[in-house]
Amino acid sequence: MNHNPDDLIMLFNDLFRESFRTILVRGSDEPEYLPASEPDGLARVVFAHGFFASALHEIAHWCIAGEHRRTLHDYGYWYCPDGRSPEQQQAFEQVEVKPQAVEWLFSLAAGSRFHISVDNLAGSGAANEQGFRQNVRLQASRYLAHGLPSRAQQFFDTLKSFYGTADRVQHHWNQDKRRLAPMATEHDQSRITEPL
Repeated sequence: MNHNPDDLIMLFNDLFRESFRTILVRGSDEPEYLPASEPDGLARVVFAHGFFASALHEIAHWCIAGEHRRTLHDYGYWYCPDGRSPEQQQAFEQVEVKPQAVEWLFSLAAGSRFHISVDNLAGSGAANEQGFRQNVRLQASRYLAHGLPSRAQQFFDTLKSFYGTADRVQHHWNQDKRRLAPMATEHDQSRITEPL
């Protein structure tokens, strides 16, 4: 399946340009959110380096940001780059659960491969990688069972329609959750010996 970020730009802008005065744009470096600077201007969701996965992640952030946060640069969040201390990393992981859960579902709908990211390669790594993975999985599971926030649901449905994945999302979810964040009971069952 072809995963061209230009398709995401088209889909996002068709959905949200008029209704939310927001567009998705390809950036050259770091991703960011730029609120409209003029009353009739457009807000911009900027994704990094033209990467498909970066676009999905930045769209996920925008889809869960509330009305006030969408008036603030980068939604008003303080971002500490790669190389975070354990305390900074723990705060990062708490904030990233919902966006990564939404991104995961967007990836399933687009038929693309998702990777959970603790985004701290130059630091001490994850504060609690297994816990973070489980939290992202549980949040994605809740969204699948009860629906996503409205803008995220719109984009999720649009992706399923565009990529023709509606009938495969649940099957791929079942495979992905075991790959990315297995629960203790889902670990390799072939190593369990049966009594003689």
